[in-house]
Amino acid sequence: MKKEKYLVTSALIYANGHLHIGHVAGAYLPADIFVRFQKLLGNDVIYICGTDEHGAPISIKAEAEGKSPREIVDYFHESILKSFQDLEIDFDNFSGTARPDHVKISQEFFLNLFKKGFVIEKTTQQLYCEHDKRFLADRYIEGRCPFPDCGAEDARGDQCDACGRLMDALKLIDPKCKICGNTPVIRETTNWYLELPKFEAPLREWLKTKTYWKENVLNFILGWLNEGLIERSITRDIDWGVPVPLEGVEGKVLYVWFDAPIGYLSSTVEWAKKLGTPDRWKDYWLDPETKLIHFVGKDNIPFHTITWPSVLMEQDENFVLPFDVPANEYLNIAGQKTSTSKNYAIWVKDVVKYFDPEYLRFYLAAIAPETKDSDFSWEDFQAKINNELANVLGNLANRVFTFARKHFDGELEKPVTFSDTSRQTLKDGYELAAEVKDCYENYRVRKAVKLILDIARVGNKYFDETKPWVAVKENRPSAAETLYVCAELLRIISIVFSPILPNSMQKLRVMLKLDQTLSWNEVNDPLSKITLGEVAPLFRKITDDEVTEQNKLLERQSGDAPELEHKSEISYEEFARIELRVARVIEAETIPKAKKLLKLRVECAGEVRQVVAGISQYYKPEDLVGKQVVVLMNLKPIKLMGHESKGMILAANSDEGIVVVSPDKEVPEGAEVL
Repeated sequence: MKKEKYLVTSALIYANGHLHIGHVAGAYLPADIFVRFQKLLGNDVIYICGTDEHGAPISIKAEAEGKSPREIVDYFHESILKSFQDLEIDFDNFSGTARPDHVKISQEFFLNLFKKGFVIEKTTQQLYCEHDKRFLADRYIEGRCPFPDCGAEDARGDQCDACGRLMDALKLIDPKCKICGNTPVIRETTNWYLELPKFEAPLREWLKTKTYWKENVLNFILGWLNEGLIERSITRDIDWGVPVPLEGVEGKVLYVWFDAPIGYLSSTVEWAKKLGTPDRWKDYWLDPETKLIHFVGKDNIPFHTITWPSVLMEQDENFVLPFDVPANEYLNIAGQKTSTSKNYAIWVKDVVKYFDPEYLRFYLAAIAPETKDSDFSWEDFQAKINNELANVLGNLANRVFTFARKHFDGELEKPVTFSDTSRQTLKDGYELAAEVKDCYENYRVRKAVKLILDIARVGNKYFDETKPWVAVKENRPSAAETLYVCAELLRIISIVFSPILPNSMQKLRVMLKLDQTLSWNEVNDPLSKITLGEVAPLFRKITDDEVTEQNKLLERQSGDAPELEHKSEISYEEFARIELRVARVIEAETIPKAKKLLKLRVECAGEVRQVVAGISQYYKPEDLVGKQVVVLMNLKPIKLMGHESKGMILAANSDEGIVVVSPDKEVPEGAEVL
C-alpha cells in the first residue's frame, strides 16, 4: 500500500507571552494527535511549527518592559517550546521568524509578487502619534468599535475581539495610542499592497475541490469572497520585522500576516539543514502528492485560505497549496473568554506543576472545540479524569491485571474457542477501533475519546457479566477466557489511545509486555499469549482540594478574587498603643451553655490571665493546651457569659473557618509582636 505524504503545521504562536490552554486546544494538540496517528499508519509525515516573532505585539511588549524585541522573542520562544515539550507535543522542527533563512525567503516571496505585478504602491492615510513621532501600526491603536451592534471599548486597529470583525483603524471611535495614551492624528504614508481581487477567480476554482473541508471553514471563506476581496497592505511603518527589500525604502517592514505563514517554509528549510540534507524541504513543498495541512484557530482562517494560497500561487517554484485547514473554534474558561491582557488564562507552565500533562491532553481532547466554542472548568476536568479516565479505563486495567496475576501468574493464553459473549465483546472492540480510525482521519478527536472509552466500558461490562471471581472457583478456563478478552481490549486501547496519551499507553504496554514500536496494523492482530509485567495504577484521581486551589489561583492571577473591605485608617501613634505578645495556653475548657466560647488561661512571662475566645467550633480544649498564641494584652476587660476576659486571642478567618495565629517556631513567652 502506497504511503501518503503529509506536511502538517500549526499556526505560529506570537512570542510575546506564555502558552495557554486555549492555544493548545485550538491548533497544537489536534495537530499532534493527527501526526501521531499518521505515523501509526506508517505514512510519511513531518510536523513543522515555530514562533511568530515579528509585528506590533512583540514591539509593544518590548517597549512596555524596557527590553529589545530580540530579548522578548528569545525569552518567550524558550518558554513556549518548554511548555510544548511538557505536553509531549512532538514537532519535527520548531523555529522562529526572526532568523536569517526566514528573512531571506520572505523577501524573495515579496519580490516575486512585486515583479509579477501583484503588489502595488499606495499612499494612504494612517494614524500618527505626534508624541511618539511614529505611524501607528494597527496593534498600537485602541478605541471604541464603530459597529453599532458592538461598541466595545477596547477594539484594536485591526480587529475587535468582542465582535470578531476586522477593523479599519481610521474608523475607530476615540482612538488612542497604546504607547502614550494620546489621541493620534491622520497623516499620509506610503505602503505596498497585495492586489487580492486578482486572485478571486483562481481562489474560487481552487476551492471547488475542497468539498471535504469543515463546514465552518468553508462558510467563513465564502463569506469573505462573496463580500468581495480588497487590496490588503503588505508592509507596515514599524521598526521590528523583515525589511522591505526595495531600494530607498527605510523604516518599513513586511506586515506580519504576510511573513508569518512563510515561517512554515523557512522552518522546513531549517529542518532539512539540521538533517544535513539542505534540499530535503523540496520533497514536501514541491511534491504535488504532498498533503499540506494547516491546523489553526478560527481567527486564522482567512490568512490560511485566502491570502496565503494567493501568495503561494505566484511564486517562481510550484509550491503545494493547502490540502486542508481544519480550523477549530475557541476554548473559554468557566463561561468567559480567555483574555491574556487581563491575565484570565490557564497557562500550561502552571498546569504541569500540579498535574500529569497527559491529564490536560486527555481533557482538551475530550472537550475539543471542533465545531463550536467549548468550555474549560476545573470541576469538569476533575469529573472527566476521575469518572472516565480513572474509573473506566484505569479500573479495567487494574481489576484485570490484578486478578490475572493473583490467579494465573500473569499468563493468559488465547482460548482455542470463544463463547458467543466473548466473540461479540471482541467484535465490538474491533468495530469501535475502526470508528476511532475514521475520527482521527477526519480530525474528530472529541468523538475518538468517547469511542475509546466505550471500548473500556465494553470490557468492564463483560467482566461484570462473566464474573471471573466466581468462575475461577468453578470453571478456571472460563475465568481465563474473560481475562484474555479484557486484556485484548486493553491491548487495542494501548494502540488507538496512543495519539492522545502516548506516555500512559506506553506504561500500559509495559504492563502487557508489548513492543513499544506501534503500528495501527496490529489493532486487528490478537496475540496468542499475553504475559503481564509489573502492574501499577495508570491514573490517579483529582481531589476536591486540588480543584479548589486551581480556582483560587485563577481568581488571584486575574484579579477576580473578592476585593477586601478595609476599615477606616488609623494613625501610627494609634497603632503603637496596641500591645501584642506571645503567650502559652496552660488550661482550656468549654463554657456550659455557650456554643462558641472557650475559657483559656494563658501565661505570658510569668503573668497568668483568663481569656474567653469564640473558637469552640474549630478547636477542642485539648488542641490548644501547650500551644503558643498571640494575645492582645491591653484590651479593656469584658465579661462574656459571666466570665471575665482580659485580652483577645488573634485568629484569622479562612475558608476552612477560624485559625488561631501562632508563631511558626517557639519564642519566649512575653515576646512582643511588632
